[in-house]
Amino acid sequence: MGVEWVEFDVMLTKDDVPILFHDDTLERTTNGHGLVAEATIEDIRQLEAGSWFGDSFSGVKIPTLEEAVDVLIQRGLGLNLEIKPTPGREKETAEIALDILSQIWDDHDRLLISSFQPVSLEIARDMATDWARGLLIGGDAMPENWQQQAEYFDVKTVNLGSRLVTREIVEDISDAGYSVLVYTVNEPDEARKFQSWGVDTLFSDAPDVVKDGLLTVH
Repeated sequence: MGVEWVEFDVMLTKDDVPILFHDDTLERTTNGHGLVAEATIEDIRQLEAGSWFGDSFSGVKIPTLEEAVDVLIQRGLGLNLEIKPTPGREKETAEIALDILSQIWDDHDRLLISSFQPVSLEIARDMATDWARGLLIGGDAMPENWQQQAEYFDVKTVNLGSRLVTREIVEDISDAGYSVLVYTVNEPDEARKFQSWGVDTLFSDAPDVVKDGLLTVH
């Protein structure tokens, strides 16, 4: 599809293994039940996580961070790692994930660490000063102190939910010296609009569709 980067969320199991997972609970995307934070890595390895998406994905397992990163390295893909801790585990999720990443990821130009959680982003700033960080902002209103947050966490990108994006906000962020990344954009018309406003990067569940709809830049 021509995709060069992948974004995924990392959480900890009960026994402190970082895995790729989005929800706090297992029900929506696996045949398991209960909280991710209460499942051990052995519990996680027993689960099936593909059938909900499509029959051809039946049997897919939940990967650990290390397993996923190995795949990205083999394929030369960049990584946007979102630290997405279960409640109360903001500090250790960041520390453990970044420690593992530091042992296996060498290309600092193709790595972005992001989080909605201030504690996790602060850990990333202090533990990995030479890795790029992204400030994640969602919801329906742009916080007035977004620039102060960006400066405090020493980020390089501001990652916005698509509902927040206006031409003025894109210009303000760009003028302040940050790249503008927008999630999640699946419609070509919306992608072209954001592109024309100066958005630098789009997150998408349908990258092939969005890419085909973008304006060619010469």
